[in-house]
Amino acid sequence: MRTLIIEPLTKAAFAPFGDVIETDGSDHFMINNGSTMRFHRLAEVETDDKAIISIFRAEALDMPLTISMLERHPLGSQAFIPLLGHPFLVVVAPFGDAPEPELTRAFITNGRQGVNYHRGVWHHPVLTIEKRDDFLVVDRSGSGNNCDEHFFEESQKMVLDPQL
Repeated sequence: MRTLIIEPLTKAAFAPFGDVIETDGSDHFMINNGSTMRFHRLAEVETDDKAIISIFRAEALDMPLTISMLERHPLGSQAFIPLLGHPFLVVVAPFGDAPEPELTRAFITNGRQGVNYHRGVWHHPVLTIEKRDDFLVVDRSGSGNNCDEHFFEESQKMVLDPQL
């Protein structure tokens, strides 16, 4: 079984999968009579329907974790922004008919970064490291199935171990 190497999350490394939502190194300008710095257009919401904002309260999964499935959202992007400042794990595979295990990658955020998965990018559901964590989520609402799940065959499953 392949073990995923967990990489630090950077804009360049994550670009094939979506956007890193962070202030470090991002364009900004002053607004509100100079009292507020606006970090502008950190990600784009992709949807033909309504963009919605939700809060997800996630529970930690037991580690090491066997990655047996990934999901994608073909009708819109999906963004996760940590609300409590904790690092979290991100597992992604490139856009395609099915995720390819050999192209699957794992990242860890620094607790101040969010991610915006582009439409159709394969990813694991939210992976908190903390016992419980909250995330602001921006995604779409509308008609049609917006969640495809792919379950790997036994020989394609991967292991995610933050201790490595």
